[in-house]
Amino acid sequence: MAKKVVATLQTGEGRSWSKVIKMVRSEKTGAYVFEERMVPNDKVQDWLK
Repeated sequence: MAKKVVATLQTGEGRSWSKVIKMVRSEKTGAYVFEERMVPNDKVQDWLK
């Protein structure tokens, strides 16, 4: 199953998206939490701000 997902991301529209991981501090506990999201390549910098 993983091979199919990887093959899909390497061809067609998959190359125009990036997986972005952002570290955010939780207001409730003060600990850091990681947010992962698939973002179009041209919107990566906007999402990281």
